[in-house]
Amino acid sequence: MTQNGEKRTQHQRGPVLLRRAQVGSGTTDQRLLDSRGPSDWVHTDPWRVLRIQSEFVEGFGLLAELPAAVSVFGSARTKVDSPEYETARQLGAALAKAGFAVITGGGPGTMEAVNRGTSEAGGVSVGLGIELPFEQSLNDWVDMGINFRYFFARKTMFVKYAQAFVIMPGGFGTLDEMFEALTLVQTRKVTRFPVILMGTAYWGGLLQWMRDSLLAEGKINAPDLDLIHLTDDVDDAVGHIVESAHARSDQDKAEQEVAQEGHQTRMHDAQ
Repeated sequence: MTQNGEKRTQHQRGPVLLRRAQVGSGTTDQRLLDSRGPSDWVHTDPWRVLRIQSEFVEGFGLLAELPAAVSVFGSARTKVDSPEYETARQLGAALAKAGFAVITGGGPGTMEAVNRGTSEAGGVSVGLGIELPFEQSLNDWVDMGINFRYFFARKTMFVKYAQAFVIMPGGFGTLDEMFEALTLVQTRKVTRFPVILMGTAYWGGLLQWMRDSLLAEGKINAPDLDLIHLTDDVDDAVGHIVESAHARSDQDKAEQEVAQEGHQTRMHDAQ
């Protein structure tokens, strides 16, 4: 009863509490088993949660056993007969020969070129597609692929299974991935890994703006710019990735040794 003597109307729907006008008729089981009525429920937020969950499960399941991988981003508009396409193809081949799987957005242009170079060199070529308003299927050079509905689920896969990011010339989508990678590394949300910009002429102006505006006005610190490796050379890019992987491996071994020594010391003190 309420303070006014009125009967309190409430309903418990699993962990959800509903009162007064929010209480609906029927039960969850009844609505599940009743085949009548509209199908709007498949577009509600609770149902979307299950779709989101399924995307993570499918992505983790596909990529969990990948070898060490590098995510490469670039424009879908790159022409097949352009020098940029050929550079991306060479990059994919060089990464494969260095023992890395390669992950792209799976589309045309630069993404296709990287997947093509990787596949031709015998490497593992991965494409993570995204549902878009216009038709865009995974390119023919993708050996392992999955299409996502949600950008954030797809982005998680790019980061979780990569040891480095290589950013080829591209548009808004490429810029989005580049700055997200830099933010994750800068804020230490991920273990530090290389972010490589391929194309000094293309990216030089952006880096100059970062120095003249972001750094000059104190929006970033000088070491933040060291997170970026700018190059035109495929061998330099791959060498930088390999060197970083070795350094990270050595660091991991050192940390494991320290942890083991600490454990042994605690065991000795406890005796």
